[in-house]
Amino acid sequence: MPITESNAEFNRLLDSCRLKTKLMLSVCAHCTMCAESCFLYQTKGKAPEYTPGYKFVNSVGRITRKKGRLTEKEWDEVRDLAFRKCVLCMRCYCPLGINIPEQIALARSFCRIKGKNLDFENTFAHTEPIKT
Repeated sequence: MPITESNAEFNRLLDSCRLKTKLMLSVCAHCTMCAESCFLYQTKGKAPEYTPGYKFVNSVGRITRKKGRLTEKEWDEVRDLAFRKCVLCMRCYCPLGINIPEQIALARSFCRIKGKNLDFENTFAHTEPIKT
């Protein structure tokens, strides 16, 4: 695969965050104490995929572990975790000090570089307009 500007940008970002993200991944005890701070987790039937730790481990964690070599399906899953299952409200609380919002924002950055953005036109096409 030829080196393109987006590949170079991706690799720079991956290199700049690798050590910190690996440390945070090793610190995560999978205790789910962060879950109670997430309103999406609370309102989505306490589904495990809405747990902030799950979103962190399975988005930016997956990207760093696999050095960005994800399949299209995996990239779509990461995009959904980072954009659809998190609103970056900054309420996540990890008792071990993991900055989960920072890591989810990082996953979004990786997705943007890879062209895995949300299709807002189709995402919100089914919603009713707000009546004033």
